[in-house]
Amino acid sequence: MRRLAILLIVLLTAVLAFADGHIKVACVGNSVTWGYGLTNREADCYPVQLQRMLGNKYDVRNFGHSGSTLLSHGHRPYIDQQEYKEALAFKADRVIIHLGLNDTDPRNWPEYADEFNADYIKLVNSFRRVNPKAQIWICLMSPIFERHPRFESGTRDWHTLIQQHIKQVAVAENLPLIDLYTPLHSRPDLFSDALHPNAEGAKIIAETVYKALTGNYGGLSLAPLYTDGMVMQRDVPISFRGLANVGSVVKVTFEGQNQSTTAATDGTWSIRFPAHEAGGPYKAVIIAGKEKLMLRDIYVGEVWLCSGQSNMELPVSAVQSREQDLSEADQQSLIHLFNMPTRYPTDAKSWSLAVCDSVNRHQLLRVGPWKNCSHESLSGFSAVAYHFGKTLADSLQVPIGLICNAVGGTTTESWIDRSTLERAFPAILRNWFHGDFGMKWARERALLNVANSTNPLQQHPYSPAYMYETGLTPLSGYAVKGVVWYQGESNAHNIELHERLFPLLEKSWRNFFHQSNLPFYFVQLSSLNRRSWPRFRDSQRRMASQLEHTWMVVTTDLGDSLDVHYTNKKPVGERLAMQALHHSYGRNITSEGPVIERVEPVDGGLLLTFSNAKGLHATDNRLIGFELAGADGIYYEAQATIVGTNQVRVTSAPSVPHPVSVRYAWQPFTRANLVNDKGLPCSTFEIEEH
Repeated sequence: MRRLAILLIVLLTAVLAFADGHIKVACVGNSVTWGYGLTNREADCYPVQLQRMLGNKYDVRNFGHSGSTLLSHGHRPYIDQQEYKEALAFKADRVIIHLGLNDTDPRNWPEYADEFNADYIKLVNSFRRVNPKAQIWICLMSPIFERHPRFESGTRDWHTLIQQHIKQVAVAENLPLIDLYTPLHSRPDLFSDALHPNAEGAKIIAETVYKALTGNYGGLSLAPLYTDGMVMQRDVPISFRGLANVGSVVKVTFEGQNQSTTAATDGTWSIRFPAHEAGGPYKAVIIAGKEKLMLRDIYVGEVWLCSGQSNMELPVSAVQSREQDLSEADQQSLIHLFNMPTRYPTDAKSWSLAVCDSVNRHQLLRVGPWKNCSHESLSGFSAVAYHFGKTLADSLQVPIGLICNAVGGTTTESWIDRSTLERAFPAILRNWFHGDFGMKWARERALLNVANSTNPLQQHPYSPAYMYETGLTPLSGYAVKGVVWYQGESNAHNIELHERLFPLLEKSWRNFFHQSNLPFYFVQLSSLNRRSWPRFRDSQRRMASQLEHTWMVVTTDLGDSLDVHYTNKKPVGERLAMQALHHSYGRNITSEGPVIERVEPVDGGLLLTFSNAKGLHATDNRLIGFELAGADGIYYEAQATIVGTNQVRVTSAPSVPHPVSVRYAWQPFTRANLVNDKGLPCSTFEIEEH
């Protein structure tokens, strides 16, 4: 016993000696800090991992207490816990506070919300009193996911409100803020109970805190799109951004102008130059201390994001026009390509565990760099995007930057940010792999790809929010002119669901690019023997007419009855460009086919009036594709004749003596043939007389 006592004294002396002369770090918090749910908490809780990162010069202690609230009148106030008393006695040099999660409990926030700021400031000041020289950081809370049982009953909303209050406290007390929400919000796979991160999640917290404490963000770096050969959007401020160690003075020289800034407490920096006309090549020099980066061959012109699923992804090497496209590629000096191809195609096979892990870490895509258009760079680039850009370049005669992040099979919901879905559509986030929201084919393919994963929360490119988090976030802060979109094949099973999702996608992306009027040009699904496609095409037509800053191109005349990946992609890109030239660049051109405007009864049938109808005609000897229905809603094939300059008369079938509605191109694979003088086809439609 005496030997044990002596040993304890020696160990205590060693601990005290260690503490003296070392930077003491107190990690104050709740169960996330304590390490609840970790298999090996003593080794994997974030304070322990932080200790390993900081090294022997630091003494990091875990003062987390599970279930504790920041609120003094909460159901388990942190200030009443033994860990709080021990944290004060520790007299830390650095204090990291991560509290607030348990304040989302209905016992707490609804009753005592008004006391939160004052209670937080009192807590901060208590650590200041025991060590006036202490540096204190407060943290934005780690996320709570939609699987939490109270998510929609209040927790979601109160979590958001508490985050705002934490920001208020940080500003009021001049405290640095550590964002634990953003790096974890895209990783639901790390939160088995929707609240507590696993060891990898704790590591992300430790890494985030480490950077904040040390100010070490890896030195000077640029955001992913800033590479040699880049194209920057004309007529808007020219922005350069990246990371640097905290406090570093970053200087940028561009076109004879110099600007400087200081890297913020989160390591970010951004410098803006006045808007610039189209031109180039230019160069930029970026300096932070002894670090220096140079960007060469910078162009200013028009930048477009080209996105969607496989028909946007289909490369030039796989389309009808490939020989001509590739032979001309080296001469397309105005076109510049930023490709984001997938590392792990969603083919019909199971991924390895390593691939599944990489997908969870959002390593699905290769990101850039910018390349001049050439035979080599164009071969694997989107054919639709290329012909869109080529038509723009031929017309505008300015540099055209094309960013393509399309991935085959991806769903609309996969391209919407998680916060938007949590607010507007949380149900789609729950159990997507086995639910009814995802298309059967998409869910089955995703399950096949991840069959080897042992993580029940494994992520996949088709699952909600994934592609936004993987394919869009690398573009943060980069200015684009607009979006070219070709997707819908993986959502055509449920038209009504897509009608909810597509406006959310537009809202999500406009918020991301900070452009409320960001134009969307999208491709209507083509012809294919899938029964839901006529209704889906009509739904797309209606949305294009109803949604602001949204335009559509028709491709029913280009499809293949058996192959969703039809190869005649040149007209698709050209039609998209014509719409953009008209609506975004003000060119006085006919940019789309005949558009149905109204229907009125005439003897023996219905009279249809169209806009964009100059030179209205059939591509064959006679018009086909029209059907009529009476009050019973049953459609029968009908005869159609062009009358006047912009009208079509549809004659009643014997089975429809009193027609009240008409539809056109309603076959999954249709040969409907109404076009205008530019050869642009009329969309699938269904409309009643008025």
